[in-house]
Amino acid sequence: MDADLRGDMKPPNIVILTGAGISQESGLHTFRDGDGLWAKHRIEDVATPEGFARNPALVQGFYNARRAQLRDPAVQPNAAHQALAELEAHWPGEFLLVTQNIDNLHDRAGSSRLIHMHGELAKARCLRCHAVTVADGDLTPESACPECGAAGKLRPHVVWFGEMPLQMERIGAALDACDLFVSIGTSGAVYPAAGFVQEVRHRADTLELNLEPSEGSHLFDEARHGHATQLVPGFVREMLAKWG
Repeated sequence: MDADLRGDMKPPNIVILTGAGISQESGLHTFRDGDGLWAKHRIEDVATPEGFARNPALVQGFYNARRAQLRDPAVQPNAAHQALAELEAHWPGEFLLVTQNIDNLHDRAGSSRLIHMHGELAKARCLRCHAVTVADGDLTPESACPECGAAGKLRPHVVWFGEMPLQMERIGAALDACDLFVSIGTSGAVYPAAGFVQEVRHRADTLELNLEPSEGSHLFDEARHGHATQLVPGFVREMLAKWG
């Protein structure tokens, strides 16, 4: 990227979007993996409010299996997660990391200026009192809310199909103010995140870092293709050498 991104000498405000591709290199299955957890279930059964209402035991079991993956000692933040945490820690301008991933690998790498727009696997939400609480173990249809005590009212704190992603106002404000938008490990097929580049492309620099061209790759000013664990640390080194 150009050192002087918008004709001035202040560091650019950055918004970074990450998707499943960044966590795949840590051993987590992506949505589209043919041998992944998703391949064994219909989306309508495990990732919709209607599916949860029909069969809460199936849905809780599905997300329990995904949480078990996160507890696997082999699943750790990789070099890409760590590089983004380093960029955040040393960046002199505004910075926001938005992830579509419901895993906690960005958190464990040290990222804090972070929005989980699709929710968090290791949390639960109470349908009665709406409290969001830590849930890093298994949940059952009988699990009680730690806040209000209601049994059978906990659901995964995950945005399902047909539901609105979280903190969209905050994300929109950051996109309005950003000078550089970077998309990492995304398919470019899941909206509204897939539309972020279109929102900013005429007033901010845009960069795609992806294993292969995404569906929206042509919308970016620049696209670099390869493994996130190689591309992201290289990008971070470039940015901190110019602005850190």
